[in-house]
Amino acid sequence: MTDRYVVHVPFTASDPTAARRFARTAARTLDRLPQVDVAEATVSAEDNQGVQSRLFCDRLLSGGRRCVLRAKHETPCGTVESEPDTEAGP
Repeated sequence: MTDRYVVHVPFTASDPTAARRFARTAARTLDRLPQVDVAEATVSAEDNQGVQSRLFCDRLLSGGRRCVLRAKHETPCGTVESEPDTEAGP
């Protein structure tokens, strides 16, 4: 038996970029709770939940901290989100 569970909370968004933006905001808000693992946050289309897109990079940085930038970012990894919240494609 596992001690980890996943909460599925459907929401509406106009496109995949808006969905990822909303999901990242929700994840960052919940990150204040010690039970939440934001690094593993993903988003998927309601009718295709088996295909999940990771929201954050999560690469391990020096000092044991993790990169907090969006997944597949093109700038160097960092611990403070400074990259514009824009994306090309799903």
